Amino acid sequence: MIQATDTATRKIAENLKRRGRGLGIRLGVRTTGCSGLAYVLEYIDQVGADDMSFEMKDFVVVVDPKSMTYLQDVEIDYVRQGLNEGFEFRNPVEKDRCGCGESFRV
Repeated sequence: MIQATDTATRKIAENLKRRGRGLGIRLGVRTTGCSGLAYVLEYIDQVGADDMSFEMKDFVVVVDPKSMTYLQDVEIDYVRQGLNEGFEFRNPVEKDRCGCGESFRV
């Protein structure tokens, strides 16, 4: 089950409104970095035939079947730390992250 905090939900809804269109976000993983995998979040206008979808309050989160293996119980948050802000993922299957925080390992 994919979840989003209230802060992340508000930020995604704001971004979709500013964008002027869209159903929600696609959450996935790609191979990269020193630890192997990185999270990918992009705004979408339609759901693919093989996508798994999760209804949120104001939008839908879709995940492709391959990425779902790594994202089954992930929580999406939006955080501000000093001058930096962005989406953060809390994933119980993560074993560790690389030093720069760009990638993770399961």
